[in-house]
Amino acid sequence: MQLSSKKIDIKEFSLSELKDYFKKIGIESFRAEQIFNWVYKKNVSNFSEMTDLPLNLRDFLEKNFSLSSLKLRKKLISKDKTQKFLFETSDAKFIESVLIPHKKRCTLCVSTQIGCKFNCYFCASGKLGFIRNLSTSEILDQIILVKRIAKITNIVFMGIGEPLDNYENLIKSIRIITSPQSLNISQRKITVSTCGLVPQIERLSEENLKIELAVSLHTLDNDLRNFLMPINKIYPLDTLMEALKRYFKKTKREITFEYILFRGLNDSIKDAQRIRKIRGFKFKMNVIPYNPIEGIEDLFEPSLEEAKSFCELLRRYGIKVTLRTPRGKDIKGGCGQLKISFLDKLCL
Repeated sequence: MQLSSKKIDIKEFSLSELKDYFKKIGIESFRAEQIFNWVYKKNVSNFSEMTDLPLNLRDFLEKNFSLSSLKLRKKLISKDKTQKFLFETSDAKFIESVLIPHKKRCTLCVSTQIGCKFNCYFCASGKLGFIRNLSTSEILDQIILVKRIAKITNIVFMGIGEPLDNYENLIKSIRIITSPQSLNISQRKITVSTCGLVPQIERLSEENLKIELAVSLHTLDNDLRNFLMPINKIYPLDTLMEALKRYFKKTKREITFEYILFRGLNDSIKDAQRIRKIRGFKFKMNVIPYNPIEGIEDLFEPSLEEAKSFCELLRRYGIKVTLRTPRGKDIKGGCGQLKISFLDKLCL
């Protein structure tokens, strides 16, 4: 980690990086652990609150580092208790996170980019294009700021952006939040979603992480997937499936397929039979009824009964499947609905 003349958020450092930096400038390395404890466990918002640090060290930190890269600008609460958070970045851009409570679990859906390059047809997040990657501290801040008001048990990187397209900052964030010295969240309770970036999937298999990998599939017809997800033109289904076989062989981790269900488009017996033919790795299906997006008039939401029928058909084929109950629809917090233009309106 190299320091610049501009103040850097101290959350850009891993624990080992901060220890190494302190060692080089003559500060005891154990101070780094104290700082991590204050930032990630005690949730302080400024260096002056770190009362077990010497005053001269607190002054040094105040002069050379910052501690918060995001500002909470708006919170919306759904009828089903889902919460959506609007955050403003230091360069006046906006992102969202969504907190989804469910029985004993409370899952935070985290964004990794401002906008998205991949322009999936059914997703609002990429309609205005890609602006930039989020920094490590901006990714972590979403978790830290929500953690101040709610307990978080699980994290899914499924918010705005393609997580594996911001690879280095994503992996660094995961290693920090799973560290015992910081948030100590189990790797097994973290899910990374991807539209199917094959080189990054290959790279992820070498990281020795126990996280869950979720792949946005939505169809096993190449022509239809080309339409729904342009990334399929670069990494078509055969290429993607071979990469997932190698990922499973290396990690032994079951893969989740995210399958947004559209009425009359990917919900037939033939579609289920294609899924039945997947071979070479363990997988489960997460079926998600489509959430209508403003401006898209040729995709249709299935009824709950239609979605249940498709799931039951998969089960008869011996496929492990979960029907995701729509959450946060009244605050546009559902899958594919996070959108920068909507966020801008909230700030007016």
